[in-house]
Amino acid sequence: MSRPVSAPTLPPPFPRHLAVIILLCMGCAFAGNHVAARVAFDDGAGVLLAILLRSGGTLLVLAILVLWQRQSLRLPAGAWRWQLLLGLLITAQSLCLYSAVARVPVAVALLVANVFPILLALLTWATGGPRPTARTAALMALILLGLVFVLDVPGRLSNATQVGAHWWLGIALAFCAASVFACALWITDHKLSQVRGSARSLLTIFIVFSSVNLAGLTGALPGGLNLPATATGWLALATLVVLYGTGFIVLFISVPRLDMPRNAPVMNIEPLATLLMGWMVLDQMLSAGQILGGVIVVTGIVLLTYRKTAIKAQAKAVA
Repeated sequence: MSRPVSAPTLPPPFPRHLAVIILLCMGCAFAGNHVAARVAFDDGAGVLLAILLRSGGTLLVLAILVLWQRQSLRLPAGAWRWQLLLGLLITAQSLCLYSAVARVPVAVALLVANVFPILLALLTWATGGPRPTARTAALMALILLGLVFVLDVPGRLSNATQVGAHWWLGIALAFCAASVFACALWITDHKLSQVRGSARSLLTIFIVFSSVNLAGLTGALPGGLNLPATATGWLALATLVVLYGTGFIVLFISVPRLDMPRNAPVMNIEPLATLLMGWMVLDQMLSAGQILGGVIVVTGIVLLTYRKTAIKAQAKAVA
């Protein structure tokens, strides 16, 4: 009589202080990635070029890790079309967010893009999921109130001549990034929850890399592959690749040990870290009202996402 095969044991979680430190560092790495992108864009680099280098570098390292660990990329029946859609949505999210970063202060773009938990909750409700609770609705209202201050809506409405189409386009692109990312998370939760995280992450990055290549070859985004004008732009692109790749790979390896349902809100340090880095590197100083609004937004997001699952947190690392 054969013995039953025992299920593989999960690695023990890190001590909470170590998990929090890792997540803080990763949040700062993702923030630095966006600031470096703005430096590269200001030096003439194209948005497609930045995404191509970022996804290509991450794809290479991730493929090596998956091959070394001998992990299967086989997907369940019917999952391929959802995996393809997920990759295309993440591609759109990357394009929209980087395009927003190129037009408005980086911290503003990140704060607007980070309203995706509100959109995810509404999308889940609209597709037959649970109705948002009174607590959730109150936190959504708090986040929206914070955005009113972040965008300095009263000041801009009173002096409309200072608000050009360029600024509004940047805000619209950031909101579009939040919208498609919410859809990507919904697909991850409802259509790809049985797919191994390694397979989903690698295939998503591969689709992003392939889609950006195709967009560049067909000229779908004019100037998208423009090269930086100086060494500063190339250094910024290299920094972008290292920071994003490091953050993504560390999360990819460490997620099983980070107790993400408990610690995921720590990742919301990203917008605040972006605010500080934007001031230090880009001299993008927000007003006191905008900073207050940023604190309100981040506080609301932390409270709203406190019960996020590990899958949602891992999917965020792919954006």
